[in-house]
Amino acid sequence: MKITRLQDLEKITVTMDDAKNAFKQVPISAKDGSPNFSFRVFTVGPEGHTPYHSHDFEHLNYVISGQGVLVDGNGGTRGINAGEFALVLPGEKHQYRNTSATDPFVIICAVPKAYE
Repeated sequence: MKITRLQDLEKITVTMDDAKNAFKQVPISAKDGSPNFSFRVFTVGPEGHTPYHSHDFEHLNYVISGQGVLVDGNGGTRGINAGEFALVLPGEKHQYRNTSATDPFVIICAVPKAYE
């Protein structure tokens, strides 16, 4: 069993192409013995975004705080805010963008542990 606090975890800059002002923390992963999933927390700073990308597995997302948009494979956007969930299916191109000029956008992202 493991309990951890987000504020105690190192924030790693997201270095993938097209990421801007985005940071990752990993509170639960294969290193902890998780048999199936890894939980990552992304903090996207004001006017920042995650990379515009796709992969062959689903993302299960929950917005902890802030507001932003989820960009789809056609470049369309859907607003997403604190307290909302999103499912990004395998192969769907996507990107999270922070729409605030002042507040962070914080998202939990669950993925298969093999991806972490």
